[in-house]
Amino acid sequence: MRSTSGVVAALTIATALATGTLPARPQTYPSRPIHMIVGYAPGGTGDILGRIIANQLGSELGQTIFVENRSGAGGTIAAHDVVNAAPDGYTILIGQTPEIAVDPYFMKDMGYDPIKDLQPIALAGVVPMALVVPPNSPYSTAAQWVADLRAEKALTFASAGVGSPGHFGGELLKFKFDDRLVHVPYKGAGPALNDVAGGQVDFYFPGYPGAVPLVQGGRIKMLAVSTAKRVRNAPNTPTVAEVTGLADFDFTLWAGFFGPRGLPDDLVTRLNGAINKVILEPEIKSRLEANGAEVSALSIDQLRAFVRADVERYRAIISASDLKVE
Repeated sequence: MRSTSGVVAALTIATALATGTLPARPQTYPSRPIHMIVGYAPGGTGDILGRIIANQLGSELGQTIFVENRSGAGGTIAAHDVVNAAPDGYTILIGQTPEIAVDPYFMKDMGYDPIKDLQPIALAGVVPMALVVPPNSPYSTAAQWVADLRAEKALTFASAGVGSPGHFGGELLKFKFDDRLVHVPYKGAGPALNDVAGGQVDFYFPGYPGAVPLVQGGRIKMLAVSTAKRVRNAPNTPTVAEVTGLADFDFTLWAGFFGPRGLPDDLVTRLNGAINKVILEPEIKSRLEANGAEVSALSIDQLRAFVRADVERYRAIISASDLKVE
């Protein structure tokens, strides 16, 4: 004989099937710590913005979030690790411009397709890059620096790695000015900034967040920014486009959250909503903006379109400039 509870349960399921109103599965995610992977050493844009967001996001999701740095190969090592991770929401990439938009056309054999193999989740922020030089550099203004570029003086420039925006900016200047510029790659913005501060290289284009503390501390000098317009946080600092006459020198560095292909839609939606909520909280938004970030709570589709547009933009620039793939 069937129990009353069994009959009720059967009737409930039958009714749900008939009406298409089966209860949603329990929201158990996340039930263990989440690992967010940055493809560069500590001190760079993705690392700074990611850590500002991660702590509050952990509170929002009710779970611990670990931010891990796996530097090397212009961010592609970390991206490759996330591409090959289980699509369960516990391994997330804090992806940036290089490994998502630039490297597909600037490097050979990345081992993944950022459009096909990574699921966009949310945008952390968009920042300018800063043109910085050592504190004892002979350049006190961007105009002095440009004069040496035009004179084809041999200069060294640092980058956070092959295919990073700093590398891209230097190579574009080399192409435009036919200069004898020598690229010195590092495994992240932190090590590169340390060597700029120590006078080992002549200039560098780091993300604005990583540069600001060193500029304020007098360890490096900021001569210009990489965007088409001057930035709100540094209104007296000219743009590279202004001082070089290169109207198309307009580059930003962005960071966003990505999961492996196959990440369930409900997890993507939940993470997108939680991250967007966090970045719009007044305290978090203020901290992001203090680091030069433009904060936008994009939907998943908006972020996907943003990424595709940036990928196409770099493809067109690299093709037009005939920059060499490494």
